[in-house]
Amino acid sequence: MKIENFLLRSGMSILVNKETAFAIKVWFANHKLNVQLHDGREIAVPLDWFPKLRDATDKERENFRLIGRGMGIHWEELDEDISVAGLMR
Repeated sequence: MKIENFLLRSGMSILVNKETAFAIKVWFANHKLNVQLHDGREIAVPLDWFPKLRDATDKERENFRLIGRGMGIHWEELDEDISVAGLMR
């Protein structure tokens, strides 16, 4: 049984987000990694969280692809993968 179902059956009030967030756009500005999600939300995190991206050239940063229909971002040249779910934690 999923934990969400157990908690709801136990009478506990929780917020359950059943929708997975997908990235549709990625860009860099002001020393941050910015990600726009399919539902319009935007996430901005410091590049210091990702040393490979922080130390990369602009050209290397821009050479990425969305993976898993936008569930993650992959930089082949930098050997870096970031999940959208991880950014949202």
